Amino acid sequence: MPLMEDILDLAQMPSRELPAGAMEKAKLSLLDWMVCGWAGKDEPLAEKLRALALQEAGSEVATVIGGGRAPARMAALVNGATSHALDYDDTHFAHVGHLSVGIYPAALAVAEESGAFALSMIEAFLLGAEAAIRIGLVLGKKHYNRGFHQTATAGAFGATVASARLYELDREQTRTALGLCATRASGLKSQFGTMGKPYNAGLAASNGVECAKLAALGFSSTDDGLMNPQGFIPTHTDREDLDAVKLVPTREKFLFEDNKYKFHACCHGTHAMIEGLHDAGLYGKGLGSVSKMVLRTNPRWLRVCDNKAPRTGLEVKFSYVWLAGMVIRGDDTGNEQTFTDALALDNELTAFAKHVTVNGDPEVTDLQAEGEITLTNGQVVAFRHDLDAPVDDKLLKEKLSKKAVSAIGEKGKIILERLEGFDAMKATDIGTLLAR
Repeated sequence: MPLMEDILDLAQMPSRELPAGAMEKAKLSLLDWMVCGWAGKDEPLAEKLRALALQEAGSEVATVIGGGRAPARMAALVNGATSHALDYDDTHFAHVGHLSVGIYPAALAVAEESGAFALSMIEAFLLGAEAAIRIGLVLGKKHYNRGFHQTATAGAFGATVASARLYELDREQTRTALGLCATRASGLKSQFGTMGKPYNAGLAASNGVECAKLAALGFSSTDDGLMNPQGFIPTHTDREDLDAVKLVPTREKFLFEDNKYKFHACCHGTHAMIEGLHDAGLYGKGLGSVSKMVLRTNPRWLRVCDNKAPRTGLEVKFSYVWLAGMVIRGDDTGNEQTFTDALALDNELTAFAKHVTVNGDPEVTDLQAEGEITLTNGQVVAFRHDLDAPVDDKLLKEKLSKKAVSAIGEKGKIILERLEGFDAMKATDIGTLLAR
């Protein structure tokens, strides 16, 4: 059971040993998650889930983004889905999962219920996120390519680790919680473009809270829900070398430090293309100036971001051909309000899409995009971008601060100001910021 033991070591890691760089990134993720959550509070999905929360009686111990309080498990479900509703949240590309929306909702709900400080909540999130990444890496690309949504599958284990940490479960109780999560984790990519995709994030968060609670109540479970011959990993991936899997040593480096953030309100798989078009000076060039475009992207994105005929604003977020036209026309892809249902019926973009060819190229990594634009005057303009290129921490914070104000206005300024003093805050203070 080496994987299970490694994850348990991680879950029990002393606070003083958490890498400083990873903690700083976790704080930035808290800011980004809060912004995405507040921005999504008026989406139809969020309203429906708040209605569901009101229909179920229970202890009102945790904040529901947009108003009200609910049991920790329900609050985690609502807040996870709400914060992923706009698809504007962070991504970790090593396993292709959105960590904040599946784990921070669980961490906040449990931290509020247990009266924890904000710093303890952030630490629990970080350890949960790291666990999700490492489990996701073992599941491998075949898991994702088969159709599973890692935000919901690997993410559920991360939410379980975070919840177990905040409920102060011991090692064996945490083992039980992870075993229960193995029979609970779920989420499919076939939901992309529907309310089912953000719902997946809510499921991850609520599953984590539920499994930790049951373990605390003395529930029993398999000793190794991860690598048991009929455990989660052998049943959810085709890897033949599972016995040879060896994780990065817990204290050597936290993989979470490679987390990436969105500055365009669409699927992260499209961002390298968008940035590449900007880098090449093609933003606002005008659709009439382009005769054709060829894009090369990693083949895995063809099942995610290559919607040739989007029907709604949400589906546009998963359409290379539409987004390329938007950038060249000069549309603001960083503004959520841009993505209306009317955009899917736009005659200019519909016509331009026919001039765009999207090819899968295994030589292009998950974080890259490249291609050529042929202008009507015959000039060929090459473009390329790699999201893995280092970004200075100061610049990253500046960009996230700008995003906060751009996305939610005055509320963004308030969150930025209050988070400067988070060291003295309790989790309930964070919850208050997210209530109406």
